[in-house]
Amino acid sequence: MCRLFGLSAAPHRVRATFRLLEAPDGLAQHSRQEPAGTGLGVFGVDGTPMVDKQAACQDPQFARAAKERESATFLAHLRYAATGGLEPRNTHPFEQRGRLFAHNGVLADLPKLEAHLGDYRDLVIGDTDSERFFALITQQIDAHSGDVTAAITAAARWVAENLPVYAINLILTTPTELWALRYPDTHDLFLLRRGPGGPHGDRRLEHASTAGGIRARSGALSEYAAVVVASERMDEDPGWQPLRPGELLHVDDHLTCMRRIIIAHPPRHPLTLDGLGVRAAASQAAS
Repeated sequence: MCRLFGLSAAPHRVRATFRLLEAPDGLAQHSRQEPAGTGLGVFGVDGTPMVDKQAACQDPQFARAAKERESATFLAHLRYAATGGLEPRNTHPFEQRGRLFAHNGVLADLPKLEAHLGDYRDLVIGDTDSERFFALITQQIDAHSGDVTAAITAAARWVAENLPVYAINLILTTPTELWALRYPDTHDLFLLRRGPGGPHGDRRLEHASTAGGIRARSGALSEYAAVVVASERMDEDPGWQPLRPGELLHVDDHLTCMRRIIIAHPPRHPLTLDGLGVRAAASQAAS
């Protein structure tokens, strides 16, 4: 299963160090298939997106190397491919119109989605359902005068009504804001509102996937608050909360969290693990 990790320390820019494939005890050694790629997205001081991504088949040692970055928001992804080849253009996060996006799940009937995109199909560079879903959100951001919350709501509702859906868990970031959606109940997505120094009040952030897939640390977060969204609880902090199925989270530029259910029903055309192809099913299975 793909791993999602998003962090906001807004309005503060902080330094954080990421390892996206831990060795020798990383996900690649514990799962039924090799990860297809790793990616880390941040924003420069001027708001420019900066994405560092690597298809695992290119250089696994590069993917495992520590990456230190400074940003107010961070987006990390460990990909297990459901659609698209093992190439950087299919590796998350994706960038469109100054925003970053990563997704865990499977959507089918991509020709129908592409027809609905119209000219926004030109934003898509790779082969994945995820990048096409991102283009739909971008389309809806323009249609809703820049309102990202309204756009994700409209895009997710259209997908839930019109496409076969296994899952559309997502994280979208801008230089100072973060959105996350869990839909439907297929995969978990967890939220942590972390005070300065964590529950002890004086600790740096030190988060790690239980299987070793994503590790993040930041000494600056011994002094600053943060909000974290991840596919799993990343430490023993008792504050981790699961997002509810259909729940959209918005973290604004001062870490105010707004949560609401935007889809209260299952997909009209649900996909099951048994109904997916072998490759897609393997990508969605728990690692």
